[in-house]
Amino acid sequence: MSTPPVSAATLQVDETGAACRLVVGGRWDLAAPRPEWRPAESAGFRQVIVTAGELGRWDGALVLFLGEVRRTCEAHGWPVEAKGLPAGIPASVLTPVPTPASERPALPMQWLTAVGQATRDLVAERLDFSRFIGHCTIGFGQLVRQPRRFRWRDCVTQMQLCGVHGMPIVWLISFLVGVIMAYQSAVLLRQFGADIWVADLIGLSVVREMGPLMAAIVLAGRTGAAFAAELANMKANEEIDALSTLGLNPVHFLVLPRLLALQLMLPLLVLYACALGIAGGMLIAWALLDIPPVVYWTETKSIVDLSDLATGLIKSVAFGGLIGLAGCLRGLEAERSAAGVGRAATSAVVTSLLFIIIADAVFAVLFHILGL
Repeated sequence: MSTPPVSAATLQVDETGAACRLVVGGRWDLAAPRPEWRPAESAGFRQVIVTAGELGRWDGALVLFLGEVRRTCEAHGWPVEAKGLPAGIPASVLTPVPTPASERPALPMQWLTAVGQATRDLVAERLDFSRFIGHCTIGFGQLVRQPRRFRWRDCVTQMQLCGVHGMPIVWLISFLVGVIMAYQSAVLLRQFGADIWVADLIGLSVVREMGPLMAAIVLAGRTGAAFAAELANMKANEEIDALSTLGLNPVHFLVLPRLLALQLMLPLLVLYACALGIAGGMLIAWALLDIPPVVYWTETKSIVDLSDLATGLIKSVAFGGLIGLAGCLRGLEAERSAAGVGRAATSAVVTSLLFIIIADAVFAVLFHILGL
């Protein structure tokens, strides 16, 4: 007597109160359609039980169905249990998969915890910066007491890199800034018949503000980023660790020559930038306002005195020190990877520009109080 063929896959859903019983039966075949379980969104089952009825031959179609049941129960938070299923079905099919700790969604952080962590990071960063400033101060003190032990050859090399090699870009930017400022002011002052005052405006603004700022911004993007990238690369290659192993202070060995080179060369670049800015304004005044260069230069000398020039040079020394500190500090703090080198260079430029703007604002208030 032959056994009657088993029908296609079947699913019997029995919902009794807070429990739901799923009875699978028939023949489960991947090539044939299979039933789906779609509980109502408002259902609040406390337990879901999956059991086998008159189950015939089965393949991966039944495993896929059980996996869908497990995911549905996980989405609604319902516990699921298997009873009487064939021995060939893996026990993990209906077992909830634990989410790795790294992939779990972060719980909302309390504001007090966030403030505490931010404060701790800020204090740690300020301590590192203060420690770095202290090492630089001690190094400069040793330079004054024992100048022969200073690495003058490295300092001269850095002076050439940040000074002489930076002259073309400083020339272009300073000259064009002088041209732009003279052109904009000439259009306005001509309406009042005050053409000659273009020389006063360009002279004071370039010598006191634009010259130091333009030179400092150029060196921040060019030299500050180069310092950070170079030191970060040395840290990634463990060269700085080798210096510490040999008993050499990396700040005295690497930072001080770069810092001194910037402080010595930036005032010279500022004088260079001021001369080019005034020359750009002189060119526009001669071409647009018919003011002879001799008259323009005479008016510039009458309005710009040594106090104005001194303010620009004082700013340049401070800007050079801040650029060197930011670039070297970010380089020494960089991560030991190629990505860390890039982040150090970017952070050095941003930090340098921030320091420059804040220092310029402080100098503006200080010079106003002193009457300079």
